[in-house]
Amino acid sequence: MTHLRPYLNLCKLGIVRMVGVTAAFSYLIAAPEVEGYGWMRLVASLIGIMGAAAGSAVLNNVIEKDLDGRMERTRNRELPTGKVLPEHALGFGLLLCLSSVTWLVVTVNLLTAFLVLATAFLYVVVYTPLKTRTWLNTTIGAIPGAMPTLCGWSAAMNSLDFGAWVMFAILFAWQHPHFYAIAWIYRDDYEKAGYKMLSVIDKTGARLFMQVLLFSFFLLAVSLMPTLMEMSGWVYFAGALILGLYVMVASFQFVARHTRKDARRLLFSTIVYLPALLLVIMADLGVSRLF
Repeated sequence: MTHLRPYLNLCKLGIVRMVGVTAAFSYLIAAPEVEGYGWMRLVASLIGIMGAAAGSAVLNNVIEKDLDGRMERTRNRELPTGKVLPEHALGFGLLLCLSSVTWLVVTVNLLTAFLVLATAFLYVVVYTPLKTRTWLNTTIGAIPGAMPTLCGWSAAMNSLDFGAWVMFAILFAWQHPHFYAIAWIYRDDYEKAGYKMLSVIDKTGARLFMQVLLFSFFLLAVSLMPTLMEMSGWVYFAGALILGLYVMVASFQFVARHTRKDARRLLFSTIVYLPALLLVIMADLGVSRLF
């Protein structure tokens, strides 16, 4: 297990868990009457989706090895410290991605496998290099970051309809306050490494604060749409409203005071948001079955 730990760390398991949560709540919104084989398909889907996310994270580590070595918070990662050789990490990441896509073709459906492959491509080949080229990397990176919702939906339905894009919009919006909070907390580190984050190119923070407020409001609005579209019930609506307001309040506090402490509060609110939303969805499904 000691020899496996460095490879597991390369997978960024915190991000992988979030990918699994978002894919799961999209699956459950798409197919609320899950039973029997439906649960087995959900588990199979999560294995493939999360496996590919882990592989993409490993490949991201390979590409950013030198940049990670310049930053305080990342310089002790496995590749900058030499705990794992780059060529070994590259092989491990490719194996995870390709085996996960193959698993999805065999156990789920071709559409989900394609979406997972496209997500990995956009994250590794498009988003990762853009981090040193343009501040728009956050918004562009939010596209592959939101695609697990499409993957979860397609796993349940073998198609994508308007509801799938609503779920995509929820996660697309969520990523902005989440990652802008991180960018503000570690802005000195990002500047040292040469990343073109909005917190680096606009040191006043004015543009970043505007983005945080805009997308926090968008998150609140779009998260209520599943009930308005009759995809979910009023238990979900109430839970999504409370969670959305929680992020909004944290956003306003951060924008008002500009401190790292408030940025961490905002970051914490977004971390809480996704698993809490999954619990709300589960509760909504339980109530709908009772009545």
